[in-house]
Amino acid sequence: MSSTPVLDRVSGPADLKALNDAELGRLAHEVRAEVIQVVSETGGHLGSSLGVVELTVGIHAVFNTPTDKLIWDVGHQCYPHKILTGRRERMRSLRQGGGVSGFTKRSESEYDPFGAAHSSTSISAALGFAMAREMGQPVGDTIAVIGDGAITAGMAYEAMNHAGHLGKRLFVILNDNDMSIAPPVGALSKYLNEIAAKGPLSLLKAAAEEFEAHLPGPMRDGARRARQLVTGMPGGGTLFEELGFSYIGPIDGHDMGQVLATLRAARARATGPVLIHAVTVKGKGFAPAESAADKYHGVSKFNPLTGEQAKSKSNAPAYTTVFGNALTDEAARDPRVVAITAAMPSGTGLDIMARRFASRVFDVGIAEQHGVTFAAGMAAAGLRPVCAIYSTFLQRGYDQIVHDVALQNLPVRFAIDRAGLVGQDGATHAGAFDIAFLANLPNFTVMAAGDEAELVHMVATAIAHDSGPIAFRYPRGEGVGLELPERGVPLPLGKGRVLREGTDAAILSYGAHLSEALAAAESLQDEGISVTVADARFAKPLDTALIDQLIAHHGALVTLETGAVGGFGALVLHHLANSGGLERGRAIRTLTLPDRFIDQSSPAQMYEWAGLTAKDIARSVRQALGRDVAKGGLRVV
Repeated sequence: MSSTPVLDRVSGPADLKALNDAELGRLAHEVRAEVIQVVSETGGHLGSSLGVVELTVGIHAVFNTPTDKLIWDVGHQCYPHKILTGRRERMRSLRQGGGVSGFTKRSESEYDPFGAAHSSTSISAALGFAMAREMGQPVGDTIAVIGDGAITAGMAYEAMNHAGHLGKRLFVILNDNDMSIAPPVGALSKYLNEIAAKGPLSLLKAAAEEFEAHLPGPMRDGARRARQLVTGMPGGGTLFEELGFSYIGPIDGHDMGQVLATLRAARARATGPVLIHAVTVKGKGFAPAESAADKYHGVSKFNPLTGEQAKSKSNAPAYTTVFGNALTDEAARDPRVVAITAAMPSGTGLDIMARRFASRVFDVGIAEQHGVTFAAGMAAAGLRPVCAIYSTFLQRGYDQIVHDVALQNLPVRFAIDRAGLVGQDGATHAGAFDIAFLANLPNFTVMAAGDEAELVHMVATAIAHDSGPIAFRYPRGEGVGLELPERGVPLPLGKGRVLREGTDAAILSYGAHLSEALAAAESLQDEGISVTVADARFAKPLDTALIDQLIAHHGALVTLETGAVGGFGALVLHHLANSGGLERGRAIRTLTLPDRFIDQSSPAQMYEWAGLTAKDIARSVRQALGRDVAKGGLRVV
């Protein structure tokens, strides 16, 4: 046997065709070790990638990618896929500026036929590819790999319902990492695979029932429990079979032999849509991940021997933690306060409240649409619901925000985490659009925290606000290090604050880039330019009196926000246009995120690319005033 690592002989999926099953098993071990080493140096989504190593090797060995289209749901489990598809040498640039994306990305490789980073899209996309094949496009088989979390979203079932109706050949692999594998599950899957290799897939249901009937009591119960995991029904056909799919499983997703046998049998015999149920372990093969509560879903750089993750050097609390603590304090005072999350209790900080008030925190799964309307129902019944969802995911529930919340003027509180650019997750996770898509809705109050102390006050403001929907946004990462108030105090609605007074120009900041505005003003002061800095606090209702005052007493006004074009700055311009403020002859600049998607890097680098650093703000002030800085002092340009 060659001592050369199998992985060193693989430059792409075609090389897997020359490997025997034993070599494919060795390859899986080597890929797992490579993933651990890479992520220890870069950080990223470790647990989910470790859980699909054997599935990844098996799919690429059995199918013919890229002609066959492999679509990963969400994409945070795609690191083994990237290693096997010609990107191994670049993996140390994972999630870095100019490097490999942490998700699948069409522009990165022909082996990424569909980009992803939000969940539950894979079956719809795979069905689209399958129908393109039926209509003569150069597409082979289509394979969607979706997790047991992602398949809870309604979109996945909408796609399966349509796929069953169309009846075209399509493979869906359910990567189920929410239960451990007991011996009867392995025995059942082995038996099913033997049947699959000999007969049509339609025999699998009868074979499973016959096998289960002859098992001893505890083993029979275990086998049925595994099948029921994907059905919710104690007997009869699986839900997937009712939707028109042939169901295979459950199989041990870490048994290379079972994976290969199942995929080969399914590929050889399928005529319509097939669902393969693979049971896996998140974090498989790395003990610290397997034993951690979050299975090392998302990690910073870590020691590959111990699993110890690098700690932040900042002493300032994270905005998410500040929110979680402030909401828990409010909940302790008011039993009507409840919280809703869409599969992100720790990511949103609601785990803090859940530790004290578990019965008042609701995780609806990856179902933002349901979560929003669920909160609306609670509000209509007299509770004070707080819907905590990342900005990038809140988009998924927009119709419900419009129709079920705003139209009915229900007091749902939206806590919008990850506002602005978020760093290594890149464009797919940028919180760019919530200002614009919420502030244009009647009945909404829309806020943004300028710092962590203001966030505490905005939590209190939202809880006290019973006259309609209200939202407040805040960024990922640490605050600026301010002392936090013991208790939040509701803010006067639609009123901003002035933090620094000047005479030449004014910066009106909305949100957590306030510190950059203050830094810009400080640097301009050294150049002899006196700048007022105000924190708008509210995009809706606008503090029009503050805006009018700034326009009246300064030669230039610069608005600042970490949101897309059409947000806070547009609202300010709209007010000035209607009030005659534009006729004063003052120079006005609106600083927003640029009208393009910004790829992953550090947040600092991304904001530099976006033109929103303190230097950029200072430059805009100079340009608005018609002044620039030369080595000899100020000069007019």
